[in-house]
Amino acid sequence: MCRSIKTLRPPVLPEEATEDEMRAAALQYVRKVSGFRAPAAHNQEVFDAAVEAVTEATRALLSGLEIRGRSPRSDDA
Repeated sequence: MCRSIKTLRPPVLPEEATEDEMRAAALQYVRKVSGFRAPAAHNQEVFDAAVEAVTEATRALLSGLEIRGRSPRSDDA
């Protein structure tokens, strides 16, 4: 695993992960998997789409996790 990607769930992260934190983790993942720090122009679109897809998957994962000892997340607040 890429060492630059940090755990984004409580209790490791005291607050909920921000959009920027989720996108940064997604970017590090896509960089690691693709082997490119910055893609060539002809790969930029697919690279960016992958970052967005991983960001969305991260958001879905974090919102669906149940952490023991914590009350369920409430979107009503």
